[in-house]
Amino acid sequence: MSTRETDQAARGPRLHKADGSPIRVLVVDDEPTLTDLLSMALRYEGWEVRTAGEGRQALTIAREFRPDAIVLDIMLPDIDGLQVLQRVRADGYETPVLFLTAKDSLDDRISGLTAGGDDYVTKPFSLEEVVARLRGLIRRSTLAVSDSTDPRISVGDLTLDEDSYEVSRAGVPIELTATEFELLRFLMRNPRRVLSKAQILDRVWSYDFGGKSSVVEIYISYLRKKVDAGRVPMIHTVRGAGYMLKTA
Repeated sequence: MSTRETDQAARGPRLHKADGSPIRVLVVDDEPTLTDLLSMALRYEGWEVRTAGEGRQALTIAREFRPDAIVLDIMLPDIDGLQVLQRVRADGYETPVLFLTAKDSLDDRISGLTAGGDDYVTKPFSLEEVVARLRGLIRRSTLAVSDSTDPRISVGDLTLDEDSYEVSRAGVPIELTATEFELLRFLMRNPRRVLSKAQILDRVWSYDFGGKSSVVEIYISYLRKKVDAGRVPMIHTVRGAGYMLKTA
């Protein structure tokens, strides 16, 4: 298996439209570096991507491109993301929308979702999290089909559902944050494989941490407290190499 194929296996089955054509995603943000990173990550999923740096430009592209999903920053230089979404909805499009914003107050979250947005990610975020959220939105929109019909990943008595974001061990639910979920998913997609801190950073924190390996240790400890607490450990440290998840 090639490196690309191995990486894709770790990310999960590809999504595409029922007719086999690629998912179309419009990314709207006034930070060129961010739109470049997101475009790269989404194209790696096999999706077709267009970008816009302003709200009015986004509306023009949306009407021509007819995206299957939109990644939309709330703060834009001309009209804000909420206005963009309102106009998209006024045009009759029920396209799933994932908001990006530096704001994290409850009022902002409620405003975005009340305006017709489907999900919300706060900056800084990991590219892996954005891709995962988009995959969930696209699946729920019934616009896409997957190369795999089962969204569940199981390793021993540990189960993770990529659609519902539910995790359980031996039937007992485990509540995880978005980042903890992405870290556990990466470990579970690579059972009995040693994953280095660099690999984990690249997959889970590719946008917001840029090489601070200590964050991996912190989140591994968080996961252990939730996944392994009071049970035979599944998350193991391989000294000098990284971390591995294996059945007890």
